[in-house]
Amino acid sequence: MNEKNIKQAMQNPQNRGEMAAADAVGTAGSPGCGDMLKVWLKFREDQKGKKTIDRATFQSFGCETAIAVASVAMELLRGKTVEEAKNLSDKELSAPLGPLPPMKIHCASLVEEALRDALKSSAESASDSHGTKVASSDNLRDRMKAGTKSKGKVVLLKPAPELS
Repeated sequence: MNEKNIKQAMQNPQNRGEMAAADAVGTAGSPGCGDMLKVWLKFREDQKGKKTIDRATFQSFGCETAIAVASVAMELLRGKTVEEAKNLSDKELSAPLGPLPPMKIHCASLVEEALRDALKSSAESASDSHGTKVASSDNLRDRMKAGTKSKGKVVLLKPAPELS
């Protein structure tokens, strides 16, 4: 891992924050370390109807590496088609930072999971029979409090009662 690249990405993270009127929103979390990430995507269509990512933003509660990976990944997504974005691996999303040590690979996986979740929500909203766009207005902190019970998302559980 290039610590200089991580430090630069942390000091000046790009594309950070919620996006109003996003076309797709994805969330992922790592129960092992407590990192949470939410990604917003805005698409555009060219004259031939080709859909590309016009803008991508993120919000993260996590370690410096997770924030740095999300920052560089959002830059990489601009101009990619949905199909190209779906095919990006965690290693490709974190490549500008250099190789991550084994204990930080989950940071790149977190970004990949949130991206895939957003792209999945994009596909689902595109097939909405009512033609309604799905855009989440809740923030990550609210989503964390509410919990989610699906693969690739954090599930917040209440502690088990003490056994006598």
